[in-house]
Amino acid sequence: MFSYVRLEDRVEGEHPLRAIRRMTEEALRGLSGEFDKMYAQTGRPSIAPEKLLRALLVQMLYSIRSERLLREEINYSLLFRWFVGLELDEPMWVPTVFSKNRERLLDGDIARKFFQKVVAQAQAKGLTSDEHFSVDSTLIEAWAGEKSFQPKQKPPEQGSGSRGEMLLNDTHESTTDKDARMFRKSKKSAYRLVHHAHAVSENRNGLIVATRVTAANTKAERDAALEMLKETRGRKRRTVGADKNFDDREFVKQARKLGVTPHVAQYAGQRGSAIDGRTTRHSGYGVSQRKRKRIEQIFGWMKTVAGLDKTRHRGQKLVEWMFGFAAAAYNLVRMRNLELLSR
Repeated sequence: MFSYVRLEDRVEGEHPLRAIRRMTEEALRGLSGEFDKMYAQTGRPSIAPEKLLRALLVQMLYSIRSERLLREEINYSLLFRWFVGLELDEPMWVPTVFSKNRERLLDGDIARKFFQKVVAQAQAKGLTSDEHFSVDSTLIEAWAGEKSFQPKQKPPEQGSGSRGEMLLNDTHESTTDKDARMFRKSKKSAYRLVHHAHAVSENRNGLIVATRVTAANTKAERDAALEMLKETRGRKRRTVGADKNFDDREFVKQARKLGVTPHVAQYAGQRGSAIDGRTTRHSGYGVSQRKRKRIEQIFGWMKTVAGLDKTRHRGQKLVEWMFGFAAAAYNLVRMRNLELLSR
């Protein structure tokens, strides 16, 4: 009738979640002050934000597609209960309480700060490079149908085109997600309502060190890359590997002003390339071009495992929250694997 075995003892010592939970706890301890500001000391009992964040980690790590299924899995699984911090006899959260507390957590800047704490752990362990980086972007499908893309009631007087011409996104917007844009990554792909997600990874172990989510447009990935590269300041001159979409004279100029050598793939079209032999002759250029392809693996993990192929949230702020949190989850998995290899 009774069990005297602790949940802690039911989880194998070498289980992958043990290392991830240890690193998660270290990051959460640094956020205790932030949690105290978010939750009042009086009123109805709420879900501890630490437990809620661990639950969202479980959802991403195990590709659980909905909150209803997440609650069921945590309720039934001893492993998930242990990871989240729920005892065997502790009741599962009521759906309305779970949703309300989740929304409160999403309103804060917790994902970015949690991500920064995880990156700081990797840096302290010597897992990251402070000299060589890669940058790229991907499209996340918005939680909105194409039929919601309707003409604006008050379109702007001047368009956002290169010569001020009116574009489709200037005259139309989604009534479901006003931050989503109709965009396609290449001429061979179809137009979709999307958000533009960007990431910078370091080249030593392929860990993510900076993220952004912006409105989708042709200049967004270069502008976001320059913003993120400002966060990678180091004592030495740095390099950044990128594909040919970053072969733009203004981007190359601004990157060099930041002390970053752009190891960008050369564009072979009519407009020519902003990268010449002064850059490509060095052996490091070829290394950067090989290393930059790792970032595609990162985006693949986020979309297939963490479930970001199509976001379940509306608005750029919430999509950026989830993208940053997924980046932290990826880093935790990668750091755990690196820990195993070092033994």
